[in-house]
Amino acid sequence: MRVLVLSTRLTERRRRALAGLTGDSVDVLVAAAGDPHPDLAGFDAVVLDGLLPVRAQSEIDALRAAVERGASLVALGAAPGEADSALSALLGAVARPGPPPGEYYAKVTGSASPLTARMPTEFAVVDHFTPLEPLGRGAVLVEVRVAYRDLPAVVEGLLGAGRVVVCGLGNTDEGLACPELVRLLRRAFRRASALAGSERPVGIGVVGYGLLGGMGYHHGLAVRETAGLELVAVVDPDLDRRKAAEADFPGVRAYPALDDLIADEDVEVAFVSTPPRSHAELGLALLGGGKHVACEKPLCLTLADADRLIAAAAAHDRVLTVHQNRRWDADFVAIRRAVRSGLLGQLFNVETFVGGFAHPCRTWHSEVSVSGGAVYDWGSHHIDWILELLGDVPAVVQSHGHKRVWHDVTNLDQLRVRLTWADGREAEFFQSDVAGIRRPKFYVQGTAGTLVGHYRELTFERVEPGRGYVAEPAHHAEAPAELRFARYESGYGLIETRLPPAPETPFAFHRNLADHLQLGEPLAVTPESVRRVVAVLEAARESGDRGGLPLVPGHRGA
Repeated sequence: MRVLVLSTRLTERRRRALAGLTGDSVDVLVAAAGDPHPDLAGFDAVVLDGLLPVRAQSEIDALRAAVERGASLVALGAAPGEADSALSALLGAVARPGPPPGEYYAKVTGSASPLTARMPTEFAVVDHFTPLEPLGRGAVLVEVRVAYRDLPAVVEGLLGAGRVVVCGLGNTDEGLACPELVRLLRRAFRRASALAGSERPVGIGVVGYGLLGGMGYHHGLAVRETAGLELVAVVDPDLDRRKAAEADFPGVRAYPALDDLIADEDVEVAFVSTPPRSHAELGLALLGGGKHVACEKPLCLTLADADRLIAAAAAHDRVLTVHQNRRWDADFVAIRRAVRSGLLGQLFNVETFVGGFAHPCRTWHSEVSVSGGAVYDWGSHHIDWILELLGDVPAVVQSHGHKRVWHDVTNLDQLRVRLTWADGREAEFFQSDVAGIRRPKFYVQGTAGTLVGHYRELTFERVEPGRGYVAEPAHHAEAPAELRFARYESGYGLIETRLPPAPETPFAFHRNLADHLQLGEPLAVTPESVRRVVAVLEAARESGDRGGLPLVPGHRGA
């Protein structure tokens, strides 16, 4: 995809912002106002950035012809103020005087357009807002409320085989950094033909429905709550679980065998919700059967299996992703935001912890032969967090564990995984079922400050008639951690503050999968990003088996 940007307000910072809007795979050509238009035939989108001087009629005619052939025309605050101008007639909207720059709330109204599919109903943006007045064919997709009036902010019109989008937001660098606006504009840059058929729901199958309230039910619920996805079938060899799926999701097809689901042409994506030991075998069978695969974490137990799955997905031109749902946990999102904004400076140490002193669960999660061991259970999340923050695979992995208390299960009672990088950075994942006093969930150090996240107990209390007081504690890892940040200022000392958790985004993984399959948006959890997690997990398991021997991920031996 190629995008041409014509701008009257181009600074180097705005150039980078516009380039970031289009994505890494897009060829961005930027031209200043007054430069002659290049040949538009090779461009998928043309962006008018800022109020351009009156263009020659021949250039406006060339823009119209490009749109009618299928290109997208996107105007960022570029609508003229005269309804009778040739450019305003092409854009389908004119600009009106707006309020001063500030924080405004944008409300999505155009739910029928693929540009706003699965967008939040409302989002905040810090920007200089230009109200719009639609002309003729323009449909309002987004409004901004000012002085108790809803003013059009994004207007879309179809012209021939193409699309014209006028946006009264994105006039400042801060506005172009708004994630929701970025998502909408990235969609607007794509040809209308690339989004054709995106209203058709994607058929989903769940492999391994499992116990009541388990991951099979979670995926079914997520699919039901995500526009663009449709739960078609589940497969489980257990009759009672198939009946449970039929009761939970009326109309779902319940199959006893995997081959039945593979043969179902309405199933396009299969969610693998079985224990880890079976992930590789099932994933390979589904990919070979022509299904996209979304696998529970961990993707698999060995790097060799990860490479086989990735190769199979490429060979069959199928999507492979992993349900790393805790990348969207409100506390982790806040930490990642703080790190990426430079609040902590250069990161050099990340420590995470999960556990307490209690009998471990007595399901397959605590059985090494099925789960792969404790490191593959919570480690699938915590190692993923660490690598998301530090960015690359460590040079050395070392693991040490204890088996001293809980002898009815085969998982270790406690394990510590140490990661070190060639440049001196380090990290640690610590999991324990024999820790009477919990360590912090997160302890993150950078050259500019330190961030700590403490677990927060969550108990549901109520009074039931005939029973009285009832208290039901939730798992300690479910509530967002309380985040405290401290930074040092020379000559002044430490400044401490609390970081609020990020807003909750339920079923964000499933929403991204729908966006990827229907609208071609980037996959949030790529198989390559999870391959490195598997490499560290495998090295940690082997290091523990060999008495804490330091190992290089992906290599055998020290």
